[in-house]
Amino acid sequence: MGAFDGQVAVVTGGTGGLGAAVVAAFLAAGAAVFVPHRQAGDLDALRAALGLAPDAALSGDVLDLTDEDAVARVYTGAAERLGGIDVLINVAGGYGGGQPVHETPWALWQQQLDMNLKTTVLSCKAAVPHMLARGGGAIINVGTRTATQPGKNLAAYAAAKRALVQLTEALAAELREQNITANVVLPSVIDTPANRKRDSSAGGGRWVQPEAIAEVIMFLASPAANIISGASIPVYGRA
Repeated sequence: MGAFDGQVAVVTGGTGGLGAAVVAAFLAAGAAVFVPHRQAGDLDALRAALGLAPDAALSGDVLDLTDEDAVARVYTGAAERLGGIDVLINVAGGYGGGQPVHETPWALWQQQLDMNLKTTVLSCKAAVPHMLARGGGAIINVGTRTATQPGKNLAAYAAAKRALVQLTEALAAELREQNITANVVLPSVIDTPANRKRDSSAGGGRWVQPEAIAEVIMFLASPAANIISGASIPVYGRA
């Protein structure tokens, strides 16, 4: 018996480095996992990368996570096919920056808000009604260390992720009485292939493995963590 047998987990950004580790962890724990993805073929590539059997409980649809109507429609369809939604893990996002505030065009600010905040807002909006119908659930958002610590030349990214922290706190307050928890994990640099392209030493071995962060996310989704909500959890390791 798996810890998440009979449960349905939606993982946005599930085809990326951290997202794939989260998908693998929840599948191994018995959950049915639904992964919205950007392009046809992404789900097949994820299956191959994880070495999944053909009958693995992984499904998904091509979806633009910034399209409000499409997100609502796809999540409703997934809930109908799979029996509901119990867990939502918002990994989708992206980094943009490299310039001081006075040199950063608003287009980059808007891009960062869309990628890191809007996608999560719309996913929560679409998933929560299905959690309410199931009598509870768990939301885990993925932020960043820079959401709470000062840094230069990354204001648009940091501000969007800081807004994600506030969103998580609001969700926790609003959903406390409905047995739905909401928490955010704050990674530093994650040891993914994309990050290793710029530093093959993985920060001298100090970067955190995606699988380790996935374990924290699984704990926050589990009954053992149902007394934790509105928390910002640092997962920096030694980075």
